[in-house]
Amino acid sequence: MLALIVISFLVAAFAVLGFMRRARRHARRYGKDMPQRFHAGHVPRLGGAGIFLGMGAAWLAAGLIDRVNVYWPLKASALTLLCLAPAVLGGIAEDITQRVSVRWRLALTIGSALLVCAVLDLSLERTGVPMVDGWLRALPYAGLLFAAVAIGGLPHAFNIIDGYNGLAGTVAVIVCLAISHVALQLGDRQLAAMVLCLLGATGGFLVWNYPRGKIFAGDGGAYVWGMVIALACVTLVQRHGTVSPWFPMLLLIYPVWETFFSVYRKLARGQSPGMADALHFHQLIFRRIVRVAVHDDEARQLLARNNRTSPYLWALAGLSVVPAVLFWNQTGVLMLFTLLFIATYVAAYLMIVRFKVPRWLRDFAG
Repeated sequence: MLALIVISFLVAAFAVLGFMRRARRHARRYGKDMPQRFHAGHVPRLGGAGIFLGMGAAWLAAGLIDRVNVYWPLKASALTLLCLAPAVLGGIAEDITQRVSVRWRLALTIGSALLVCAVLDLSLERTGVPMVDGWLRALPYAGLLFAAVAIGGLPHAFNIIDGYNGLAGTVAVIVCLAISHVALQLGDRQLAAMVLCLLGATGGFLVWNYPRGKIFAGDGGAYVWGMVIALACVTLVQRHGTVSPWFPMLLLIYPVWETFFSVYRKLARGQSPGMADALHFHQLIFRRIVRVAVHDDEARQLLARNNRTSPYLWALAGLSVVPAVLFWNQTGVLMLFTLLFIATYVAAYLMIVRFKVPRWLRDFAG
């Protein structure tokens, strides 16, 4: 499987380099007054296209190279890529034009999710809650629709946390490592290869994205991460009855809860959930915790603050990933840690909003 990681890394790294050099014109479309803009200059947002190319090349290679022994037929990997393509291309179109509405992008991700569930015969009929599981088994196509919503919804959660150099990409790498670890314990080399190819491609992107921020993943990158990781999680739970359905929930609770909390926050203020703002958790950390030494160059200072924000959120994601990996087959424990994470997140958010950040944390940031 190491060969697949190398292939995905190299293809993605060179593809991203090409986009970085050839696609600067579209970066000017991203207005300087956008609330989620925390960088200086015009930076291309086509890193997601490079990630998709790198991962796709490795997926196809898995069916062509017998020595990797992942038992993934070329036809299956090619069909999966074709099913995911509408969502990814929709995200890339938004990155280039800034004119694809939220509704259209949501429709594309849900449509791609329905396609991949139908082609791969995926269904999610276990939630760990007996009453809900009974409904999913009793209602026709309920499990398929539930799986499609999960696969089609996660890309938008990754898009929300994709705010600073290396943030969403590193979270994706950590999650892929966790999924591959559990999959290999269960002997599922094909599923492990799926996410490890995504890991390699993301690594090729991060070479250019962190710490210098020379290119961004954009919506296309967030959709690749979300679709593939959600697909892997649904497949893992469906194939292996010993895996708790709360393993992926805890594993991904950071981007998922960030999304739900953002929707609640906007509705409470009378705003549309699709309206962009600058009040996400990572943005508050950037503004109220992260400090840097004073530079004469304002752009350098902004870049330094940008880079120092991401590690805080990597640590936050680790609070859920570590117990998820340790207790991947124990539903009760996973539920408890999920609730604990939510409580910790809300408490930390309110603390930062009310300017009650602990002094040790401010000192650490300085």
